[in-house]
Amino acid sequence: MIKKFIPAYLLTFVNVLGFSLLMPILPFIVQSYQAPKWVFGLLITLYSAFQFIGAPWLGSMSDVYGRKPILLLSQAGTLLSWIVFIIALLLPDFSIWGFAFPLWIVALSRILDGITGGNSSVANAYVSDLTTKQEKSYIFGYLGGIAGIGMIVGPGLGGITAATSLGYKGTLITSVLISSVTLFTIFKWLEETHPKEKRNKTYTLDFWEMIYIPKRIKKVQPSPLIKVLFSMKFFFSAMMGFYIGTMALYLVDLFAFDVKELGYFMLFIGLFLSFNQAFMSKFFIQKLGAFKTLVLGLIFCVLGLIAITLTNSILLFIPYYYVLNLGLSLCFPVFNSLISVNANPLKQGEIMGISEGINSLCMACFPVISALIYSYIGGQLYRWLTIMPLLALLFAVVGVKKYGKQTFQAS
Repeated sequence: MIKKFIPAYLLTFVNVLGFSLLMPILPFIVQSYQAPKWVFGLLITLYSAFQFIGAPWLGSMSDVYGRKPILLLSQAGTLLSWIVFIIALLLPDFSIWGFAFPLWIVALSRILDGITGGNSSVANAYVSDLTTKQEKSYIFGYLGGIAGIGMIVGPGLGGITAATSLGYKGTLITSVLISSVTLFTIFKWLEETHPKEKRNKTYTLDFWEMIYIPKRIKKVQPSPLIKVLFSMKFFFSAMMGFYIGTMALYLVDLFAFDVKELGYFMLFIGLFLSFNQAFMSKFFIQKLGAFKTLVLGLIFCVLGLIAITLTNSILLFIPYYYVLNLGLSLCFPVFNSLISVNANPLKQGEIMGISEGINSLCMACFPVISALIYSYIGGQLYRWLTIMPLLALLFAVVGVKKYGKQTFQAS
């Protein structure tokens, strides 16, 4: 039972690792080329913007051609993107349109990784193909735990490898090796879970449809419940976009970390994410059910966002941050399990693609905006950010009143 999920676990791990490895080094790479802070947010935005385009494309293609060939294609693109990143750091430093030439190539590598990094929607569809309705919430919880491991290992590994004689190239070479192992694992051990008789016969997805989510939602005709969940996920993902676009900058400003210290600190707080997603989310889902767990997670997000602005003491910051981390950890797996359970099986790839597309849209729009706002108001940004989970909670309350609490349970 566990063996068949190993490729999906590895994909989830590598997708998160590709992001988390860069978190402690990307602010310093931007700084080394004398670029402003908002460029850090822009590089995150570029990755997510093209992931936003790639996710529905890859998800729909997997409904037509199967999961395995699309996962192979996307993982090969990720591997290539890391090679391009390494080449960027070897190039001469001269200015084009006000920015260092290597930064332009770094941006190109993030675009390539983004457009092929939408494979998370395919990986989620792969897992959905293999699981029963009863298993979905727990398996997605395990995937959340794997993502947590990626968030733990990535920053620490990024900081440590960047502190070697190879510098930032050491981090990128590590990424190349991990991506290569994942590509081989998919090729060797992943079995097709979407047989020809269950596949869609045609594939049509125009560019406007890819970027205009309401049109995609209308096309798949999801249930009203799925629409409510999509709305909630939008506000949660918007909060994440603002958070991710500034948290590394906030930690550096608050505690004056260097690249290695930032990596170690993010490694330490990443332990929270792994523990919470692997164990706490499962505990709360079993005790409260998926919907109540989601509501509780959003409440913790509100409290945690306020708490992390109340101190500049690292000893107080850590428990305050745990509250926020717990909230995020309770929300991540529940969104996917609720959407998966209630999705039309024939359109599983498209619906999960829309779910990932909502996340990618928010990551495409908000990190660079967040970095710009942060430049003016600093950590006070997080207090304003509480509006987002509060709006998600509002949709949850409306959903319960309209469709009934039982409808929201992912059993």
